[in-house]
Amino acid sequence: MNALRNNVRLIGNLGDDPKVRKLESGKTVANFSIATNEIYHDSKGEKQSETTWHRLVAWGKSAEVIENYVKKGSEIAIDGKLTNRSYEDKNGEKQYITEVLVNSVLLLGKNGN
Repeated sequence: MNALRNNVRLIGNLGDDPKVRKLESGKTVANFSIATNEIYHDSKGEKQSETTWHRLVAWGKSAEVIENYVKKGSEIAIDGKLTNRSYEDKNGEKQYITEVLVNSVLLLGKNGN
């Protein structure tokens, strides 16, 4: 049951090319965002679409797969967990970020442009 406590699964499309870096430690990290779309009918029966953007971070082999095979527009499925972090911006104000830490990635059929 513990595996269900913080588990995120998303299918979406990348909004931009991933930003991949190799750190001094030798680890690879990829930062990227995907959009998920929900289509529903409102109270008047009209079709509506709602897009939600999600920030994601992948490390190691997952980051390398993303670097080599994923680009803007690519459709992927991810499994991961929610993480929160904070930092001070250039004005000294504390900023909070919620991201999905990617455990695994699955490349789907629709590629980017």
